Amino acid sequence: MQFGELAGINQQVSEPNARKICAKFGFEIETGPAPAKPPVPVPATPVQMKPKETPAPEVLVERPPVVTFMGHVDHGKTSLQDAVRHTHVVDKEAGRITQHIGASTIRYQGKMITFIDTPGHAAFTSMRARGANVTDIAVLVVAASEGFKEQTIEALNHALAAKVTVIVAMNKIDLPDADPDKILRQMQQNNIPSEDWGGTVAAVRVSAKTGQGLNDLLDRILLEAEMMELKANPRKSPEAVVLEAQMEQGLGPTASVLVRDGTLRVGDIALCGDCYGKVRSLLSDKGERLKSAGPSVPVKVVGLSGVPEAGDQLVVMPSEKQARQEAEQRIAEKRTAMASKAPAMLTADDLFSKLSSDELETLNLVIKSDVRGSGEAIEQSLAKLPRDRVKSEVLMNAVGAITENDVMLAAASKAIIVGFHVRVNPGVNDLAKREGVEIRLYSVIYELLEDITDALAGKLEPEKRETNLGKARILQIFELSKGFKVIGCRVESGVAKNNAKARVLRNGELIYTGAVVSLKHFKDDVKEVKAGLECGIRLDNFADFEPGDEVEFFEIELKKATL
Repeated sequence: MQFGELAGINQQVSEPNARKICAKFGFEIETGPAPAKPPVPVPATPVQMKPKETPAPEVLVERPPVVTFMGHVDHGKTSLQDAVRHTHVVDKEAGRITQHIGASTIRYQGKMITFIDTPGHAAFTSMRARGANVTDIAVLVVAASEGFKEQTIEALNHALAAKVTVIVAMNKIDLPDADPDKILRQMQQNNIPSEDWGGTVAAVRVSAKTGQGLNDLLDRILLEAEMMELKANPRKSPEAVVLEAQMEQGLGPTASVLVRDGTLRVGDIALCGDCYGKVRSLLSDKGERLKSAGPSVPVKVVGLSGVPEAGDQLVVMPSEKQARQEAEQRIAEKRTAMASKAPAMLTADDLFSKLSSDELETLNLVIKSDVRGSGEAIEQSLAKLPRDRVKSEVLMNAVGAITENDVMLAAASKAIIVGFHVRVNPGVNDLAKREGVEIRLYSVIYELLEDITDALAGKLEPEKRETNLGKARILQIFELSKGFKVIGCRVESGVAKNNAKARVLRNGELIYTGAVVSLKHFKDDVKEVKAGLECGIRLDNFADFEPGDEVEFFEIELKKATL
């Protein structure tokens, strides 16, 4: 200021004044060399993957067969495996329908068999296709009382396209209306003639309920595997495929992979899609920690930098530096591809009113799901919806809870956020209201697809009427041995009903919407509990409770219009 120049602490001063200031304090200014030009960026050299080697016959060993159970929804694929494994996987799925790919192993007659269970609903076409592509034997489960359905034929086509051995399991053979001859006739019509009619495809009569024919099915699987002479080289670098990937509390990103060849070990540097990392731990399908996993063994990999895509290939790299370099290059390529898709700018406040007019051409969506496969299945299903007036555009399809970043993306592109089996982070609902972003939460894919279909037809809101049933306050949380959490509540008003819809609020903010799957008064299962009484409640696929949370119960009355 004394030299006639006003400058703040972060501003530059002129050179003459700078020299005067330095001289006043006994310093001199040294003029340095000219700043060097920034280095020209050198493009990263792609990591060269090792070519596949033909192993010597002496290093090959017999590997377990990988068996995929395929077929129509509710024909008993998971129940059939439950009967073999003596587990109850089906009870954990929303609506008792398998919505993720799962893998497990059993030991029969001293030999191991790997099972892959794929969803049977039409929405999961791509997941079934992925299941067929990693399998050796496809067990086509057909209900003996119903015969071949649309998804049965679709699943069969996937298996035939993957050139795998097919075994037909006639399930529910114990029912009075079972008609095995109808199944044999339909097999002939679909070009897989059964051995009963002089063909080559086995048709095994089984019942998941009574256990009839289960040993015959397993014997046939081992026979087919023996005829195929399945071999692998456990000494080579591993190759694996991602069946499912998700973000898990306490573990971070996890990937359920099936090792196709070689041996995957703890400490390996893994590259999986655009994710990489050192394998911190390997978990078996029974939750046991393993040091290594050989051919045909399904394991959960912990230690990746992110959640890979279902279907990505997992390989082991020589060093973490090379793995990171390749992952960064793949991310850059993905960003370039995404940048070319410019989202349409719309007004969110009148989004649904515009849907009923001809103004709107695209319905933008941000999808968040609990696992990668579900999000992919939803996107595939949306692509098949009718597009007479409007079409759906998926801007982002990611795994995990709905965050503020998701809301900002949706606000910028005027999109709706669709959550499947996920929660909303604290503070996100307030931000969504300020930004005018619609958030919709679902636990069953049928409801999600119906809502989006109605939205595309311009008739989403007027067709639904919500009826409030009551409210309850969480007093205590109980963790069961099966991994479920039950909340002890006191009903403060109205009634709590079993199978009703429920939303969980924390400090007045919505964090979850789902369904009541179990309601107990003391130890008795009840249909409803009235105000003033205490009860135990289990909600569908949600466990992040805190004492003091409020649970609201409601029912939705649908008045569906004809499309």
